[in-house]
Amino acid sequence: MKRYLLIGVVGGLLGALLAVGLTSGRVLFLPSAAQEPSWPSAPQTGGPTAVLADNATIASFPQDNTPPQYTQDELIAISVYDRCNRAVVNIRTKSVEPDYFFMTSTISEGQGSGVVIDKQGHIVTNYHVVADAREINVILFDGMVYEGKMVGQDPATDIAVLKIDAPAEKLFPLVFGDSTKLRVGQRVFAIGNPFGLERTFTTGVISSLNRTLPAPRRSRVLKQVIQVDAAINPGNSGGPLLDSQGRMIGMNTAIASTTGENAGVGFATPINTIARVVPQLIVSGRVVRADAGILQVYETESGLLIAALRPGGAAERAGLQGPKIVRETRRQGPFIYESTHIDRSAADLIIAIDGKPVKSVEDYFSILDEKSPGQRVVFRVLREGRELDVPVVLDAEP
Repeated sequence: MKRYLLIGVVGGLLGALLAVGLTSGRVLFLPSAAQEPSWPSAPQTGGPTAVLADNATIASFPQDNTPPQYTQDELIAISVYDRCNRAVVNIRTKSVEPDYFFMTSTISEGQGSGVVIDKQGHIVTNYHVVADAREINVILFDGMVYEGKMVGQDPATDIAVLKIDAPAEKLFPLVFGDSTKLRVGQRVFAIGNPFGLERTFTTGVISSLNRTLPAPRRSRVLKQVIQVDAAINPGNSGGPLLDSQGRMIGMNTAIASTTGENAGVGFATPINTIARVVPQLIVSGRVVRADAGILQVYETESGLLIAALRPGGAAERAGLQGPKIVRETRRQGPFIYESTHIDRSAADLIIAIDGKPVKSVEDYFSILDEKSPGQRVVFRVLREGRELDVPVVLDAEP
């Protein structure tokens, strides 16, 4: 059975990307943008011509000058790209990676995508695109390069916000849609910079909804993720997922692949998550989440066994109990020995919060992520064989 890896689709800079191709045994060289290909000159006789030989006649080929006829699907795709492609930016990063063996450091370069979301220069992208970056450059549709300044980041949702000082007339923000109204089978479009190929446009359908993926932050998961079959490759991370009206309905985030390249299974963060997180990042640089003051738990078949509480935290103030440290002394001759051990049987076992079962750490955080600091929730715990309801007023996450 093949094992599939979940890969964040942020690619490294490629340098010389596609230099040669092979077709029919001949080598084809792709000229750079500054090069003009040299073609044999020939008189025009009503259509394209081809040179057969030095002394041969010129062969004329028929040419249809009627306007192109596009299908309805093609017209929709063309319209979406024309309206939205200028909002997509190329993000290039540099970070320093220490080499502890040689006591040196190396410069690592990365590349991803981002989306203009307002006329003030805010750019939304994936956290993993810009994580630990020492230098961030943002390239607009016209090739202009701006320094990207970090505004805020949220590893729990893999979202980050940058800001550039660009003229408002060069910024073309996208309109947000509503990810709760998406349907499996719906046509979607992706724009990004796979392998450094700027503003590449691909199309597909929504393959599934409400997927759950691991987040860059431990013990967290990305929820309600959109699965698509549109081609997504390294460098697409942070680019928009669009509907047929050109509304942004998600942000391309990861692929499932055995090779690191597109296998028809891509994932996007839903736009409603982005719309909830981004305003907080712009205002305060981080997302303020509710916290119950439970530092560590053990997962069991019946629920979460409390292993450590934050001193003075919400759970401790409410009376929830963690394990007890038991100190024992024993005398042996003239000597007295003291030993300690942890009595986990005294700890509360969390089985539900506000009536929702808690079987895992992911369940615990999923429930608390829906709450706000200062809100009152009810923990149902098992203590000494009896079920108890313990009200807890949540703190803000430190």
